[in-house]
Amino acid sequence: MSPGRVEWLPPEFAVVGDETFPARHVWCVGRNYAEHAREMGADPKARAPVFFSKPAAALINSDTVDYPASTDSLHHEVELVVFLGRGGRNLDPVECLERIYGYAVGVDLTRRDVQAKAKQAGHPWELSKGFDQSAPIGPIVPAGQWVPSEESLIELQVNGMVRQQAVLGDMIWSVGELIARLSCEVTLHPGDAVFTGTPAGVAALEIGDRVVARIAGLPSLAFTVRQPQAEG
Repeated sequence: MSPGRVEWLPPEFAVVGDETFPARHVWCVGRNYAEHAREMGADPKARAPVFFSKPAAALINSDTVDYPASTDSLHHEVELVVFLGRGGRNLDPVECLERIYGYAVGVDLTRRDVQAKAKQAGHPWELSKGFDQSAPIGPIVPAGQWVPSEESLIELQVNGMVRQQAVLGDMIWSVGELIARLSCEVTLHPGDAVFTGTPAGVAALEIGDRVVARIAGLPSLAFTVRQPQAEG
């Protein structure tokens, strides 16, 4: 490695068969379903989406997820996740759709009490979203094999009970519109993942809970929340 140069080795996630996808950065949007915006006390008619990010290292594809430290309120948020094969800046919605590599089911895990305290104090709430294992995802399906439709059901169950359920057509900003708006704020790159928002019904998880997240036509995501494992 030459002096002053940082080489970044991306994590890799299974796609189909033996293929992998090199993840670069995780972008997320809040309040992209009207009912969820209302349950969070926000106006669903806001003119612009609210973006935030997670580190790529937060992505995980595992049968277990550790309950994070420093929280008593770990919330689930099921989402459609879009993976980009090409990037760009100031794109239109059609261009954005042409740059998508594939899709997966994901869960944006949130330390809700940490977030609330940060908001109340006027502090950034990055650590409420970007902690270890905070972005579980299912297998990625290439865009040539599946595309979202307005009728596609999105759902999350905990211990067999439905907590979140909607259709993708309930999104305030469609996939193309959302990525286009994001590309006006930052330059997008191959390997970026975009969590596209969650429906109403977010709630707390406990150690031992079994989570199953589904979007019609995509492989499901399932994991058990476990006690953090001691290192060493």
